[in-house]
Amino acid sequence: MPLILIAPLAGLLFLFCLLPPMAQASVSVAELAESPRWQALMHVNRGATLRGRGRSYVTDENFFLAPDGRDNPAAELHASIAALARPGSESRCTYPARYRFLAEHLGWQEAEPFAHCEEYLEWRGQIPEGPIVLIFPAAYLNSPSSMFGHTLLRIDGEEEDGVWLSQAVNFGAQVDSSDNSIFYIYRGLAGGYPGYFSIVPYLTKIQDYAHLENRDMWEYTLALDDEERRWLVEHLWELRDIRFDYYFFDENCSFRLLELVEVARPGSRLLDDYRFAEVPVNTVRALDDAGLIEKRVYRPSKAVELDHLASQLSPSARRLARRLAADPSLATGEEFQEHTAEQQRLMAQTAYEFLRFRNRTRERDPQVARNSLAMLRLVNSLSSQVVAEAVPLREPEPPEDGHATKMVAAAYGQRGGDEFGEVQLRYTYHDLFDNSTGFLRGAQIEGINIRLRSTESSALKLERLDLVNIRSLAPRSTFVRPVSWFVNGGIERVQSGTAADRDYRPSYFIEGGPGLSWQWGSLTPFIFATFRAEHNHAYDPFVTGAAGASTGLLWHAGRGATLGVQGGGYYLTNDEYRHRAGATANLPLTRNNALRFDLERLAVRGDADTEFRISWRYFYD
Repeated sequence: MPLILIAPLAGLLFLFCLLPPMAQASVSVAELAESPRWQALMHVNRGATLRGRGRSYVTDENFFLAPDGRDNPAAELHASIAALARPGSESRCTYPARYRFLAEHLGWQEAEPFAHCEEYLEWRGQIPEGPIVLIFPAAYLNSPSSMFGHTLLRIDGEEEDGVWLSQAVNFGAQVDSSDNSIFYIYRGLAGGYPGYFSIVPYLTKIQDYAHLENRDMWEYTLALDDEERRWLVEHLWELRDIRFDYYFFDENCSFRLLELVEVARPGSRLLDDYRFAEVPVNTVRALDDAGLIEKRVYRPSKAVELDHLASQLSPSARRLARRLAADPSLATGEEFQEHTAEQQRLMAQTAYEFLRFRNRTRERDPQVARNSLAMLRLVNSLSSQVVAEAVPLREPEPPEDGHATKMVAAAYGQRGGDEFGEVQLRYTYHDLFDNSTGFLRGAQIEGINIRLRSTESSALKLERLDLVNIRSLAPRSTFVRPVSWFVNGGIERVQSGTAADRDYRPSYFIEGGPGLSWQWGSLTPFIFATFRAEHNHAYDPFVTGAAGASTGLLWHAGRGATLGVQGGGYYLTNDEYRHRAGATANLPLTRNNALRFDLERLAVRGDADTEFRISWRYFYD
């Protein structure tokens, strides 16, 4: 036999001899490479996104043993068999989940396959053995973009340890701090940032979200057994320092966590459907639909806890509690003493929580520390005099109970004496009048919202396109005084031109501004300053500036119904001015169906039109 053939044949014979006879006869490497778990371990794109279908999402060459492993799961399986078959192989220390997969299917039997892997065994010993919990930090009003949310996993220890020893599994982009906002958005959308898994103490994440960002936390215990949890943890070791591309819309934190769950339970079909975007709340719904959620726990933020305490006080008592936080000596005054012991305790507790909330990100102040201690002592002394039970904090509707994230609508309307029909498609996500069940009231974020209109005299044409429309109605209170704000950009048809040729023409615009809002029971009044820049072919300047103001009132009427009125106007630098006033009523029929009524009065230099629309809105994922 030619010598050139001896070495390859010897290698193949060596591998063949490593496999037990039954495994050799019954297992096909090609079939194993197509198995759901191997595909999950390789992070193969099975059609969930358009980029790189059939290849691995992992972009780090260090993850693969075969030169073409990213594009060829079978070649990677062959290379893994060669690298992991030999006892004492260093590759076993790098790929414990791969070794386990091969050992189970090829009949490898060793009592201590990782005895030589000191670093891996030390790390494995630090990972808790308890349940795995999906964490969903809800939105908060200072950042409506947080409605897109974030998800992470928590690996728990024994029940008596609580969350003190739990570890958080997070996937995030490694952002260049020198990037400006425009470049950050571009790279986030185009996959310009690398994404990595990390494991950190869970307590640091609690501080990040619940304390610093004022976000409620929803915890979903996953229905994974011990073996499934073991698969997930072993694969996490394989992913340390391994790069993925990070895309804000689809290949984001939530998408990667679904991939991890697929490793734990192959065939869950969590990633079978195409995803143009992976919104975190849809991740929760996907896990729920697959029967992977065992239980749910709500943990309110510090802001919510403070608001709950303050809501039990009269307006005058709330004002006194705020003054008490700055001057504990007021507790001996007549104004404080004339209240009942329960009201005194609530005021002292509210003052204490307010001090903690306001100073949570500041340097330690000795005076604040003294005031906090004084309030805590006052609470303890008054608690013994109180007979009434504490009022429990009401748990809000969970995020997964909200309407779906995409929307299509059909409308009929009239403008002046002309009738029109309209179709609307909104890619994401929620506006101020949509059913607020499962959503944060006062927060709006719309992306790619298109309205097409036709009349008897004109064919279908673009009426409005909102590329992004974000609005934050963050109510001011005795203790929290945020600034509301909005930003909107896209195309809209507005009356423009001279009096002789005035018509509805496309206007390319961006606008925004700060504002104030308040909460009076179910009513939310608000006011905004408006600054606008637009390009309109009817005007000579390429860009025309404008400034103005708007105001309105929202009423959450119950059963998800929302009504509102608003009006405003702005003056353009070309001496044009526009006014708009309107009323909206949104009536949910089911979770994903609603009727909406809109009435608007549009005026430009005295030329006014009244428009009425009634639309049926259907939400879907």
